[in-house]
Amino acid sequence: MERKNYITPKGHQKLVLELEQLLRVERPAVTNLVQWAASNGDRSENADYIYGKRRLREIDRRIRFLSGRLDAAQIVDPSQIQSTKIQFGATVNTLNEAGESRIFTIVGIDEVDTEKGRISWQSPIGKSLIGKSHGDEVTIKVPAGEMVYEVVSITYQPVE
Repeated sequence: MERKNYITPKGHQKLVLELEQLLRVERPAVTNLVQWAASNGDRSENADYIYGKRRLREIDRRIRFLSGRLDAAQIVDPSQIQSTKIQFGATVNTLNEAGESRIFTIVGIDEVDTEKGRISWQSPIGKSLIGKSHGDEVTIKVPAGEMVYEVVSITYQPVE
């Protein structure tokens, strides 16, 4: 049995759209290419056939992966959460020891974007933040040692 795949509505929609693109557009196009290439005769030296079959396997592998992720998906809408503690979907404003502010949004593993501050609920930072409240200090192990963050604010809003 696979673990739950917590995901925001926007993240779920993104996976659904990718799966539909693969099933309705890319796979049929590659299948047609492979059929055409096979009709040309000798398949052993037919690059269109060989690479088409390889691409078809890649598409099928991605379809199986996305289907599994979507089957295990548990959609959580952050805008519906009313909590003073950090949970999945929280946007957390923190202050580190140097007085620098960092904003983290805790999202599903399929939605991670560190440049935008989106971290997985399963990441070391995400795990450390979950369950904390306003004013709590969180110690996070990083390659350079440990960082201490203070939770300044917690909000729940839709993930853009």
